[in-house]
Amino acid sequence: MFILKKSSSLWQIAKLQSPMFSQTGPGCMLSFWFYNYGLSVGAAELRLHMEGSNDSSVLWRVLHNQGDQWSEATVQLGRLSQPFYLSLDKVSLGIYDGVSAIDDIRFENCTLPLPVESCEGLDRFWCGHTKACIEKLHLCDLVDDCGDRTDEVNCTPELQCNFENGICNWEQDTEDDFDWTRNQGPTSTLNTGPMKDNTLGTAKGHYLYIESSEPQVFQDSAALLSPILNATDTKACTFRFYYHMFGKHIHRLAVYQRIWSDTRGELLWQIYGNQGNRWIRKHLNLSSRQPFQILVEASVGDGFTGDIAIDDLSFMDCTVYPGHLPVELPTPPETSVPITFPPHNCTDSEFVCRSDGHCIEKIRKCDFRYDCPDKSDESSCVMEVCSFENESLCKWYQPIPIDVLQDSNTFRWGLGNGISVHHGEENHRPSVDHTENTPDGWYLYADSSNGKFGDTADILTPVISLTGPKCTLVFWTHMNGATVGSLQVLIKKDNTTSKLWAQSGQQGAQWKRVEVFLGIHSHMQIIFRAKRGVSYIGDVAVDDISFQDCSPLLSPDRKCTAEEFTCANKHCIAKDKLCDFVNDCADNSDETTLICGTSSGRCNFEFDLCSWEQEQDENLDWNLKAGSIPALGPEPAADHTLGNSSGHYIFIKSLFPQQPMRAARISSPFISKRSKNCKIIFHYHMYGNGIGALTLMQVSVTNQTKVLLNLTTEQGNFWQRKELSLFSDEDFQLKFEGRVGEGHHGDIALDDIVLAKSCLPSHHSVKEERGLPLPPGHCPHGYQECHNGKCYRPEQSCNFVDDCGDNTDESECGSSCTFETGWCGWQNSLADNFDWVLGVGSHQSLRPPEDHTLGNENGTLLIGWHKYPIRSVHLHTEKHLKAQAGGNGSVRELQGRLLGFLSVSDENGFGSSDRHFMYLEATPVGLRGEKAHVKSGPWPESSAACTISFWYFLSAKATGSIQILIKENKMTNRTATSIWAQSPNIHPPQVPYSVGFWRCPMQGYREKSFFKSDCYSLVSPCFRSPPPRQPNRKKSLLSVGETSEICPEASDFLCQNKKCIASHLVCDYKPDCSDRSDEAHCGEYTSIAGSCNFETNWENWTTVCSLTQDSQDDLDWTIGTRIPAEALAPDSDHTPGSGKHFLFVNSSGLKDGRAARITTSKYFPASLGMCTVRFWFYMVDPRSMGVLKVYVIEESGLNILVWSVIGNKRTGWVYGYALLSSNSPFKVSFEADLNGNEDLFIALDDISFTPECVSGGPVTTQPVLCEADQFSCIYTLQCVPLSGKCNGQEDCRDGSDEMDCSPSLSPQLCGEMEFRCSTDECIPSLLLCDGVSDCHFNEDESSCSNKSCSNGALLCPSSESCVPAPQRCDGSVDCVDLQLDESSCSGT
Repeated sequence: MFILKKSSSLWQIAKLQSPMFSQTGPGCMLSFWFYNYGLSVGAAELRLHMEGSNDSSVLWRVLHNQGDQWSEATVQLGRLSQPFYLSLDKVSLGIYDGVSAIDDIRFENCTLPLPVESCEGLDRFWCGHTKACIEKLHLCDLVDDCGDRTDEVNCTPELQCNFENGICNWEQDTEDDFDWTRNQGPTSTLNTGPMKDNTLGTAKGHYLYIESSEPQVFQDSAALLSPILNATDTKACTFRFYYHMFGKHIHRLAVYQRIWSDTRGELLWQIYGNQGNRWIRKHLNLSSRQPFQILVEASVGDGFTGDIAIDDLSFMDCTVYPGHLPVELPTPPETSVPITFPPHNCTDSEFVCRSDGHCIEKIRKCDFRYDCPDKSDESSCVMEVCSFENESLCKWYQPIPIDVLQDSNTFRWGLGNGISVHHGEENHRPSVDHTENTPDGWYLYADSSNGKFGDTADILTPVISLTGPKCTLVFWTHMNGATVGSLQVLIKKDNTTSKLWAQSGQQGAQWKRVEVFLGIHSHMQIIFRAKRGVSYIGDVAVDDISFQDCSPLLSPDRKCTAEEFTCANKHCIAKDKLCDFVNDCADNSDETTLICGTSSGRCNFEFDLCSWEQEQDENLDWNLKAGSIPALGPEPAADHTLGNSSGHYIFIKSLFPQQPMRAARISSPFISKRSKNCKIIFHYHMYGNGIGALTLMQVSVTNQTKVLLNLTTEQGNFWQRKELSLFSDEDFQLKFEGRVGEGHHGDIALDDIVLAKSCLPSHHSVKEERGLPLPPGHCPHGYQECHNGKCYRPEQSCNFVDDCGDNTDESECGSSCTFETGWCGWQNSLADNFDWVLGVGSHQSLRPPEDHTLGNENGTLLIGWHKYPIRSVHLHTEKHLKAQAGGNGSVRELQGRLLGFLSVSDENGFGSSDRHFMYLEATPVGLRGEKAHVKSGPWPESSAACTISFWYFLSAKATGSIQILIKENKMTNRTATSIWAQSPNIHPPQVPYSVGFWRCPMQGYREKSFFKSDCYSLVSPCFRSPPPRQPNRKKSLLSVGETSEICPEASDFLCQNKKCIASHLVCDYKPDCSDRSDEAHCGEYTSIAGSCNFETNWENWTTVCSLTQDSQDDLDWTIGTRIPAEALAPDSDHTPGSGKHFLFVNSSGLKDGRAARITTSKYFPASLGMCTVRFWFYMVDPRSMGVLKVYVIEESGLNILVWSVIGNKRTGWVYGYALLSSNSPFKVSFEADLNGNEDLFIALDDISFTPECVSGGPVTTQPVLCEADQFSCIYTLQCVPLSGKCNGQEDCRDGSDEMDCSPSLSPQLCGEMEFRCSTDECIPSLLLCDGVSDCHFNEDESSCSNKSCSNGALLCPSSESCVPAPQRCDGSVDCVDLQLDESSCSGT
């Protein structure tokens, strides 16, 4: 049926009326389908009309347009004992525009029970007049189930209440938050609560309900207390009631049974969430040996549509107790029983085994290994595997007081299983555990039914003394529900807590596996932190937590094999684990720069993309995640290298407005097809529902593409390791391609990419390939064109020599620069949060009034700039210009002055048109840890006299320091090492430095504090060039230095003319001193076994030179006297003077791949970074196919490649050298790989070793040159101030300065301008109420005022007054709260 408009009156009603019905049974339900569609379709109501009454009760209503569809409505009629009819009323206000219709009306379960001839059974009741047979449980429940009311006679009134005349003998609890409300008809809020009671079934009947609107707030509760009942007999009594829970924000209804008057008692039953617009019957069996009371408690949900109602409460087989419940007596405190130790001789630094008094080091307690015979050293520690079965927490604990833990309103961790899941929780709590996959199995979960939005719950391990290098935390998570919060895994050391892993939002109704690599740590705790979402619909659950391979390494009891690397501590690891950014040795000796120095293609993205390059033709880039920017969304919370949130990685995000399947690519350097056993190792992270694809491609020089890996779906929220072998018939490069997915919640990340040492670099250049073609015949193949038309070789670029004559080959190298015409090749690092930019001087602000080059406002200078797209950012910058050292450099006086400034914005906020720089406006909120690097291009090498000088400016208000760093390609440190640093004092510094292939970054750095000026400017870095090269000879690593009586490094060689060269250049068959004094008196060098100029008889040269031919290779090296005529410049041997002989191998007549190897006959002693081999080689290789390699062969037989060259393009004899390092005695091997190519000739001559190769040195991972006031880090080559030992802050990268520290005896005292957190940490008072939690328990952000100040004024919390900006840092205290306005000012 549908409605037709027949009238134009203002108030129009259409009514559809049912026949008269005599009565209904208790379960009667009415259902129908309705259609209500149109812009002004109006409302409709279903009303109940009782015979003899002018009043009606609304049973159902629809208020507005329901869309172009049929919808079903279900209405509970229940027991109606009098005649009635129904009407469907349609109301319009004269602008009716739409269609209303009804169809398929059905009545179900509306008849009364039928009469029967007999009714047998103790649990049945035979109605007196209607002869119906009903359950005995329905007697005296305030509902006429028989139809003649005989089931409701002879009942005890004290055990019943239908609220028609008040609340009977029930009472409102005085300890709850608010009271139940007695009501008739609908509640005051639409779309929640009942429209009628259950007793009468009409709007005239009464019921109790809780009002969920204001002033009530989430989880406020109202409790109703029953009369006190007598203890039950052997059979229990029964409580019956009806409840109504309808609305979007329905929370919880619970029933408790208590025997003490001051407790809530035992929870009998509870239910959550919307149960529909109907009254529901519930009965509970009760038993107690003492008098007891029932407590019915309802809790408010997250919104105002959360009304909960109850009606018709009754007891069966219970009796009323005339007395009162007693008060619970407090439990006497447990007396702690002191531990009784057996007789022992253990010291305070040792642990006493409980059974026999055996002593072990305390660091061996709680290390996942049983060291005591009775296992007592692990008895109080977290269990290695925890499934939570048998309701065990496995020593995990919650760091909150017991009274708070027992408070049912506290958001906390607890144990649960599928059986305990109640109605309304099925969609957001696990129904089965992960261990057993059954409802009986237990798991750990944070119950979001308690607490409020943003609450956190921590559960953590006892202190773990020490873990091993492979330690991994594995667990399973279940996070489901529309408003589920987040889960984090944290590591805590003393008062420092770092995030290792995080996950937020709905993950689906399934258990998901997580791995978190821990590695080596000492005295730490693991924390699981759950954060509650906006409502209770979403619990965080964890199961099957295991610490895998976490016990420390045992003392080595065997020698390593030829397939294993020998660590400095004599442990053995697989050779594939060498130089992979993971501390597998436990002493970091497998990752030291001295062992991994020649690895190519290694990148941990801590500074930049290393040798990998972005594809410029793509419309999307891989992003380098900056250290201090927190991970948002699905990207990793911690990088793989450092394992914490300060590390870097590259990633792409599936995020609007990126279009699906857009691609970002990075490319490796080209790899030679001559590489053998080449492989790539990398770690990837693919997580989220918007994942696109990760593809690794191998692309040859002829553009032939081979897909090595293609991943297209979510791989898990953790880093995963992948290793792939590489081989090709052509030179090739690798390309990682990340594609954006179709969703908006997914990321792909990469970290710690490693190309094995055996992956040899190719001569093919990406830049050459992409360059514009030169005119035919202009510059030869392999050369590049200068601006003036001359040609130069790629290796002549960035060598500090103007080979072009117009500086083309040096213009983009980041060398000398005045910044008047641009950047000169200096580049900002992608790893930072803000950049350096170019600017000009101004007298109208605190920036430099003029540049240094031209001495006027038109000169250009370099300024720090932030990348964040925000209007104003406070910059208290601790600026560093950094550089990393290696070799024989030293810090000398650096001439210059420090410049820093604050720029003032114009009306547009971007400066006027004649100012050539960007700036940041200072605000009271600092950004701690902000860095800005500006870096040069890579330089192959420098002379001994090479210096960098620059001018810098620092305003009086700025603080911090400026540093120089040098980053070598062979270095594998996670961060560059500083060789010069300057705090804001004016000094004239100048830095001389000499090193192999290197680049120079300059860094600015921020701290979290308040300063009005802190952008720094850098002007005119300039470099002195090395002297010109000698013809046909490779340029010396270090050329003539400055005259001095003492060399800058103790190991340097002082020439007779008082100039210095590096010690490894002495007696290497070439003069580096201009007076040739470095090549005199070389007997100590030539007498070393393995050193040889081959001026000996060809038959016994191996014996004389202490070299051995490899019996397993295909060819032998041979003594020769003449270079083949195929060479471009035919030559004899290299040895100066009367030398005639050299060692060679050639491929004449060979068709298959061939190799020849010679090895030193004797072992050199173990040493690190001390021994150097020098040699000269000659290659006749027209097709660039030959390979010459140098290996270190460890005592175990492991071959480590330390140097290689492919198809050398230079003519004549070429100098080569390699720094040799090994943790065990080693030999050195030269291998020529001819690959079966004809006309290929490789020669060696004048091999020499430095004396340090013979003397060796202590193989230790500790620095040997730490001063008396410094601490030697255990696992890293690092010296830190001794004052930093056990001060709660990790100064060593391995954290060893905080190992084996006793707990602090007294809390740290804070200064007058500092706030003390509950963890005894001191923070500047300026950080109070700044919107950022700096204390662990957020106490610096609690009790903060909602008031704010304008125009940069500072809010004083206690008085809520505003301190104007000019009064900030003026030396006068205006805010008495911890002297807030004078906190963190310069000079305080």
